Amino acid sequence: MDMTIHGGIKRVDPRRSFTVNAEGLKRIVLGQIGGGSVDFSLAHQSLLHQALKPVRLAVDAVVTRCLLAIAHSDRGTLDEHARQVVAVAALLADDATEVVLLVFGELKEEAATLGVDRCVVLPQYGNHLFAPEAELAIVVALLEELRPAHVFMPDNGVADSDLGRRLGAALNAASLAANVVEISHAGLAVYRQQGSLLARRSLARIILLEVDAVDARLPFLGRGQQAEQLVLTLGNVGSASNSVSAFADMGVKTMAASQMELDEADFIVSAGNGVGDVALFNALANALDAAVGASRVAVDDGKFKRDKQIGATGKTVSASAYLAFGISGAVQHLQGIKDCRHVIAVNLDASAPMIKRADLSIIGDAQELMGALLEQVRQARAVELAA
Repeated sequence: MDMTIHGGIKRVDPRRSFTVNAEGLKRIVLGQIGGGSVDFSLAHQSLLHQALKPVRLAVDAVVTRCLLAIAHSDRGTLDEHARQVVAVAALLADDATEVVLLVFGELKEEAATLGVDRCVVLPQYGNHLFAPEAELAIVVALLEELRPAHVFMPDNGVADSDLGRRLGAALNAASLAANVVEISHAGLAVYRQQGSLLARRSLARIILLEVDAVDARLPFLGRGQQAEQLVLTLGNVGSASNSVSAFADMGVKTMAASQMELDEADFIVSAGNGVGDVALFNALANALDAAVGASRVAVDDGKFKRDKQIGATGKTVSASAYLAFGISGAVQHLQGIKDCRHVIAVNLDASAPMIKRADLSIIGDAQELMGALLEQVRQARAVELAA
């Protein structure tokens, strides 16, 4: 049975930016209302809901065909490349076409905001599990069920690319287009002759899109329904395929962030000019088993080696968690952390650019925070060892 998420209304992000200071938690809201005070009344919320994007498909629309987008999620979210693939399907869909999204892995985002009308989420699969035969069997079964006009996938060089090419081979599909860089209702284009020539053709049945083929920002919402019955059916298909699979998944071994290069690390603790006690900072990073980064100013002062510098003139990082102590946030540094998922900033200056960039900002002394955090980590580790 299909179920609409929140009645098609986009919820307010509970993780939107905020600061922690002596007065408690304070949300950072762009645009003040009512002379500097933020109005959270029901009347104001109603106005906000009315200003939301419209739903693309009308309630009484008669759906006669569908477009299918397929992607692997990463820790419950789709990356920008996958979002662009879904956006392509939504932009090509007409008033009689629904957009269906199949996600291998968890999805914690609102499907409606992605432009999706029906969503099939299989959290038991994804990047944490190597099951190419099961995923292929699931896709083939879904194609037989929905008969989509076109299938869209990211051509990202990893799981999605592999699955797309496996699908083309399984279906003996002559109508498969990979490395697509342009697409519209009229057709698609791929690069030829070392990127110097565009080759154009009509839309293929299976389309693997390169990154930035389209802008992922949409002027409308999808219906955002969860196809629960399809989830059960496809889950059974995958289980049956796994039982006779020629592959054995040996599991995933995750390296500690401290053993990885900065541009590959998932957890980074970074120091700026506001960090005076470098020994304490290194002790905290070691206790957290995090990679160590630094701002250009801290590197120029000789506190850290040049290979630790993060920014436009250093390394660009894409960590899931980026903990910044005493970094004001120069433009070059902010460019280096633009792809980080969660940024936590500790700084005495509440107006510093890093505070505005951060998802969580703590206004306080970096040394005091590092000492308190190190003590908490050591106590937690001691409890783990005792257990």
